[in-house]
Amino acid sequence: MNFKRYNELKKILKNEKLNTFFQPIVNLHTDETFAFEALNRPSNSKLFSNADVFYEFVGQTDMVFAFEKFCRNLSLQRYMTRLPENSIAKHYTLFLNVHPSILLDKNYHNGETLKLLENVGLQPNQVVFELTERSAVTDFQEFERVLSNYRSQGYRIAIDDVGSGYNSLKTLIYLKPEFIKLDRSLIQNIHQNEASQKLASMIYDYAEQSNTKIIAEGVEHIEEIKYLQSVGIHYGQGYALGKPKIEILNGSIPNSSTDYL
Repeated sequence: MNFKRYNELKKILKNEKLNTFFQPIVNLHTDETFAFEALNRPSNSKLFSNADVFYEFVGQTDMVFAFEKFCRNLSLQRYMTRLPENSIAKHYTLFLNVHPSILLDKNYHNGETLKLLENVGLQPNQVVFELTERSAVTDFQEFERVLSNYRSQGYRIAIDDVGSGYNSLKTLIYLKPEFIKLDRSLIQNIHQNEASQKLASMIYDYAEQSNTKIIAEGVEHIEEIKYLQSVGIHYGQGYALGKPKIEILNGSIPNSSTDYL
């Protein structure tokens, strides 16, 4: 293990040296911002050149549990302090990234997140746990039981990166998420890619039968937006709709390609 990186990670947790960004998730049919995803990123440094390098290192340490709890607390606190002071803002939903193994960890005490929410004035039905599909779930029955417990408290579940790996369909069937987030690799130039269109259509049909909403990730072009709208995809997230920002800002659907200039 790189001890310089390890010590830097401990300093980041101790001094809360993470930048928290909020990216809007937009309803593709009403142009209204439905939710925000909290994204915690370290400042680029010689030890951590980018966020991917940083998170890959965290996953190799014995601090995954402490780091996840730290990020959740930080995201909630910063979300509440940066929300605009109006009644509409109170209806937003917050997506929190959670590593699947954390929810199964016996050291994780039931009710910890609920206490955090009470401290900042949020309700469980305003929070979605976003689970990355790339983090393989092996014990589906146990995970289904754990998620049922969280759902009984009012939380909802999103599966991230759907369409990026072989495990997607099994994950959807067992975990029955309220939200399916289509991976950016599937959305990129989807208006021109027949294979991507067929896979997205299959997932959409499943979602309609399961009362699940779909969020298209990595939306960067108006042509992609128009296609997604035409096939009924519910929500979108990406630079074309709103970049991650320190402050909390509404996203919107661009009127034309000139909006990018």
